[in-house]
Amino acid sequence: MESVQQQTITITPKAAEKVAEFMKQEGNSGLYLRVYVSGGGCAGLSYGMGFEEKPDEDDKVIEQNGVKLLLDSYSQRYLKGANIDYIESLMGSGFKINNPNVTKSCSCGHSFSTE
Repeated sequence: MESVQQQTITITPKAAEKVAEFMKQEGNSGLYLRVYVSGGGCAGLSYGMGFEEKPDEDDKVIEQNGVKLLLDSYSQRYLKGANIDYIESLMGSGFKINNPNVTKSCSCGHSFSTE
């Protein structure tokens, strides 16, 4: 049996704090954060994130650190065990998805492929 960490996506407290900040800027703290995978990018697949007002019928809703994440059925298999973090450095800041399913990624960090 897989552990909960391997079955689902997680979000760090730092990333959750940043999401809450962005929701406040949007003027709606009740939004969901959709995390998805789509075809494209230099390695075949790429990540995307955006706010939604409500889940779709096939969405899995995961609540962690005060954030409600939405995963559509297509993205769930690619994001199993992934972790969303927020990185701040001299080179810039942004969300980073650490995904154990990735077998090859592009230097941009947003494009990847799996086996």
